[in-house]
Amino acid sequence: MTRIGCTWLFYGLTVNTILFLKLKDGYAFAPEIHRLTSLHKQRSSSSSGSSSSSSRRKGTELSAGVGSVLKRAKDSLLSKERTRDELKIGIAGFYDRSSQLWEEVWGEHMHHGYYVPEDRTDHVQAQIDLIDEVLKWAGVPETEADGPLPTKCVDVGCGIGGSSRHIAKKYGCTANGITLSPYQASRGNELAKEQNIDKLASFQVADALDMPFEDNSFDLIWSLESGEHMPDKEKFVNELFRVAIPGARIIIVTWCHRDLEDGEISLTLKEEKLLAKINRAYYLPKWCSVNDYVQILETNGATDIKREVRTRYISFHLV
Repeated sequence: MTRIGCTWLFYGLTVNTILFLKLKDGYAFAPEIHRLTSLHKQRSSSSSGSSSSSSRRKGTELSAGVGSVLKRAKDSLLSKERTRDELKIGIAGFYDRSSQLWEEVWGEHMHHGYYVPEDRTDHVQAQIDLIDEVLKWAGVPETEADGPLPTKCVDVGCGIGGSSRHIAKKYGCTANGITLSPYQASRGNELAKEQNIDKLASFQVADALDMPFEDNSFDLIWSLESGEHMPDKEKFVNELFRVAIPGARIIIVTWCHRDLEDGEISLTLKEEKLLAKINRAYYLPKWCSVNDYVQILETNGATDIKREVRTRYISFHLV
């Protein structure tokens, strides 16, 4: 079995932390509301602008449309868990619709920022600092004098490619980003061209659970706030190992629930209900703990396992 030097960084999101994020930035359930609002506007526009000669067909379409919206609203209120296919389609659509808004609010980096000191207000730089802080913590060399620099990076769940382009510029390496969202892949390539980094950084639509890369392709595997979308954590990690060359670093920064205490077999009902609501809002499957990831890692024969929980200095910002 290939043994790979792996480095891992996790956000250990406890219930209190999740509540803090929800209250601080107001994003927790906004995506679901935005989605329903968009659907309502689309259907309202369609019904008002249409001059179809068939009132029966219009009535049927309107009834089906209303029924679909009501079903989604009901599922959201009940925090119904989505199937794997629903997640894949939903994630792509969610980010196709919302990425332009995220970019307007956050800029090209669609992830948390590193807030040290805690009162800093340079939010874009805080997001860049998070990338550099993770790379430093993971032991990725800064210069050739410190060790071999990355030459080939894959960004799994790349958003519009902020991390990929930063890493490509920082190390002069290639960076391949994958996302389920056609909009994100297209926008990522546009920004790469605008920043004259398109010869190194490129983006495509692909499934992280079935990546279109050969075995042993990359020496830096990067996943920043995308692992929480993966419905099959074991297959997700297996794919990261498959495309990693021996000795590669695998870095995952993701949302996890707390580790269970001795004697516990699950989270509390209150915790489960809260996570279910967040899952509906962000198109997430069930969460797992840091320990769950470590066990999957050990099963894959990883070496040099490193883990850390950071919540205090990691945050969104609201403009």
